[in-house]
Amino acid sequence: MGAGKSYWGKQLATHWSLPYFDLDEVIAELEDMPVADIFNTKGEDYFRRKEAETLRALADAHESFLISCGGGTPCFSDTMDFMNGTGITIWLNPSIPLMVERLQRKQYKRPLIQDLGTEELTAFTEKKLAERKPFYEQSQVIISEDEITLGTFDKLISHA
Repeated sequence: MGAGKSYWGKQLATHWSLPYFDLDEVIAELEDMPVADIFNTKGEDYFRRKEAETLRALADAHESFLISCGGGTPCFSDTMDFMNGTGITIWLNPSIPLMVERLQRKQYKRPLIQDLGTEELTAFTEKKLAERKPFYEQSQVIISEDEITLGTFDKLISHA
């Protein structure tokens, strides 16, 4: 959360003239309910199965596309291996303070963090990142700067 996946996904899809998908939005549309409601009513295991299934279906249906995945996507169902074998994976890894700043702007929209103060939100972000880092580190391209541009992606992807 707060890494810039959705923002940069949309920007890059336009820049590279590719179809764009936000995996959470696709699942919410398929299930006809918000992701938070899917978690609450059907559980995380159901959501993670649906996530892996939907990602694979999109890959089968499109020769080239850009997708923003939820932060947990690479951590389940061998999804990171699938993504690395199917396309180019990018880990946006900005600083914790920048992620917290971004999260605070729309904190009210995220039930998991809406009641957290700055210190609690920072601790939450650090904990989630630590849990997921072994999966994220398998990405083919890692961008750890806070200040990036479309040119940053062009340069790094040309070498991937």
